[in-house]
Amino acid sequence: MCRHLAYLGPPATLHDLLHAPAHGLLTQAHAPREQRYGTVNADGFGAGWYTADRPAPLRYRRAMPMWADASFADAARALRAGCVVAAVRDATLGFGPDESCAQPFRADTWLFSHNGAVADDAAVYARLGVPPPHGALDARTPVDSAPLFAHALRAWRSGADLGAGLAATVRAARACSPGRYNLLAADGHRIAATAAGDTLYTLRRGGGVWLASEPFDDDPAWRPVPDGSVVTADADRTAVAPIDRERGEPCSASTST
Repeated sequence: MCRHLAYLGPPATLHDLLHAPAHGLLTQAHAPREQRYGTVNADGFGAGWYTADRPAPLRYRRAMPMWADASFADAARALRAGCVVAAVRDATLGFGPDESCAQPFRADTWLFSHNGAVADDAAVYARLGVPPPHGALDARTPVDSAPLFAHALRAWRSGADLGAGLAATVRAARACSPGRYNLLAADGHRIAATAAGDTLYTLRRGGGVWLASEPFDDDPAWRPVPDGSVVTADADRTAVAPIDRERGEPCSASTST
């Protein structure tokens, strides 16, 4: 269900990051090589990026397949950024292809994406999504990813670092429901992701670092992230740790932040 990617490094165009690679996100929308669930990601796409003049990210989302949006393909040649999160969507059964469900989600200085599906979305929503965090419209979206974003956002607003917030979200969600919880996030200075039921890879080259559902080329420098791990990367290093390094959280109600 879905493919996503984060990049941190020297400014690059969105075209070079998403369209140009032989097996980039554009190709993964219709011909992913390692997708375990579903075969095509045609239910929308989105990209978020940071600019030097503002801490909050900009974003573009559509409900159409990525390959059908010629206007974005043109604009992507002129959009340049040093931190990007992008995703293509295969809608979870029971949730429609509305544009508001396309990711990444955003609030404050953060971008967030979920690749996976929640088995008992009602239980996860009741415990992680209510009440939704103040000012975070994406946390109210009618899709199983929204309560995960809500929980991560609360953690970040409470001072958790990027990767710790994602790991805490996976633990809390698993306490309520089985599911696949590959999460991805950025804050403009770091990127982080969880491998929790689906594939995840890292790559460092040319001063940049990528986290991606699957490699977009055949560079042998790509490294798989073990399932059950959280990875955090900045300009200097990539760190991988177990998601369950800390004691699991009970399935209990969250408080609004």
